[in-house]
Amino acid sequence: MATGQVRRTFVQFAARGPAQRVVSANVRGYAQAAAVQDTRPPVALFGLDGTYASALYTAAAKTSSLDSTSKSLAVLAEMLKKDGKLPSILNAPTLSPSDKSQIVQELQRHMGAQDKGDTVKNFLKTLANNNRLGILQGVCDKFTTLMGAARGEMDLTVTSAAKLENKVLQRLEAAVAKSEYSQGKKLNVVSKINPDIMGGLVVEVGDRTIDLSVSSKIVKMNKLLTDTL
Repeated sequence: MATGQVRRTFVQFAARGPAQRVVSANVRGYAQAAAVQDTRPPVALFGLDGTYASALYTAAAKTSSLDSTSKSLAVLAEMLKKDGKLPSILNAPTLSPSDKSQIVQELQRHMGAQDKGDTVKNFLKTLANNNRLGILQGVCDKFTTLMGAARGEMDLTVTSAAKLENKVLQRLEAAVAKSEYSQGKKLNVVSKINPDIMGGLVVEVGDRTIDLSVSSKIVKMNKLLTDTL
C-alpha cells in the first residue's frame, strides 16, 4: 500500500468511537474530520515503521497531541531498550488476540496518563490487530526523527561496533555541525551499536551516509581483488 494511502486510512481511525473501530488487513488510522493546519509529516520516511510513524504523526497533529504522543513513545522506547526480552515477545508470530490485548494494556500502564486522547493506545491496538507490534521500536525511533525535523533539528546517527564514549560523540557532533552536511540545523545525536560493522563508524546525517566501517572496507577490498583476478 502506498504511504499516502496508509496515512489516510490510519488517520480515519482516531475519530471513531470505541464501538465503531474496525481494523482490516490494511492499516486503519485515526483522524479528526476537520483540520485547518498543515498536519503532514515534516520529512518523508521510508520502511514500514516509517509509514506507521508518519501516519501516527498526522493523527497526533490533527488531535493536537504531538507532545503527549512523543512523550508516551519515549517511555515505550526506553522500556524496549531496558527489557531485552520484550522485542522478541512483540515479534512472536504465535500471539493470540488475548495475548495482544494484554500486551497493549501493559504498555498503556507504563505510559501512564500522559497519552492525550488515547492516541498512542489506539495506535498500539492498530499495530496489534495488524500483527505489527514488532515494529514498535522502529516507529518510536522514526517518530523522534519527525519531531526533531518539526523543530528544525536533524538526526546525526553514529553506528559503531562498540559503545562510544560521550567525548567521542561530542567531537563528531562538533565536526559535523561545522560542515555542510548539517545545513545549519541543530543536530540530534543518536548512537547505535552494530557489531556486524566490525569496527570504524557509519555516520548518517539527514539523508546522507558516510560509511567508514571496517566491514565496508573489506567488501571494497574483496571486490577489487575479484575484479583484478
